[in-house]
Amino acid sequence: MQDFTGKVALVTGASTGIGEAIAQELLDRGAQVVIAARNRARLVATAQRMDPTGKSVFPQVLDARDPESVRGAVEQTLAFYGQLHLLVNNAGITGPHDVPLNEYAIEDWHAVIETDLSGTFYGMKYGLPAIAAAGGGAVVNLSAVNGMVGIAGIAPYTAAKHGIIGLTRAAALEFAQQGIRINAVGPGYVDTPAMAELPACLRAKMAATHPMGRMATREEVAKTVVFLLSSDSSFTTGAFYSIDGGYTAQ
Repeated sequence: MQDFTGKVALVTGASTGIGEAIAQELLDRGAQVVIAARNRARLVATAQRMDPTGKSVFPQVLDARDPESVRGAVEQTLAFYGQLHLLVNNAGITGPHDVPLNEYAIEDWHAVIETDLSGTFYGMKYGLPAIAAAGGGAVVNLSAVNGMVGIAGIAPYTAAKHGIIGLTRAAALEFAQQGIRINAVGPGYVDTPAMAELPACLRAKMAATHPMGRMATREEVAKTVVFLLSSDSSFTTGAFYSIDGGYTAQ
């Protein structure tokens, strides 16, 4: 796979979980990486663990719900590294589970939609011009298996993840001739630190929904994302890649 030496990447939601694994994979392949998230303390700790020198990993506080915060993160990326080539819009929340749509609190709806869908829009709105100015690059947006199917009890999350796929495809068409490829991925259940905190019986139930009989590792998701950011996928744009162990093939 492509070496990313000389490339600058911005990954949102990267203080832990899938975002952290994506940032690590990019770093391991030579990129300079801006990791962005809301929790400053966790963000700084992650950056120091990934790169004690502070030269190749730059922590940036970002609230995906706030367009000014997202714009500021892009501006700080340019101020620190001088350019931006790669963007991963990973920040997201699921919101309350097992809540019928008619009982879903309006404030919870807005929190999920603003974080997951609007946050992806803000990331591209401010990130794409910077990538174009650097001569082109690639974007990957994190959808989910929920972007292809309906899952009862988490209607806002399902709606947001469907929306991310549509947003990805529209943006890919708009920027196809500007040297920017834009794709989306849809992980199934992933074995993250947050997932590890759930009861074992619930984790087993989630794992069993995949025909492969297990959850994805964070690294498996990261490698697919980085493939789509690399020149190895140079003719791929506007696509959606499932990383779900066969979940959506059922």
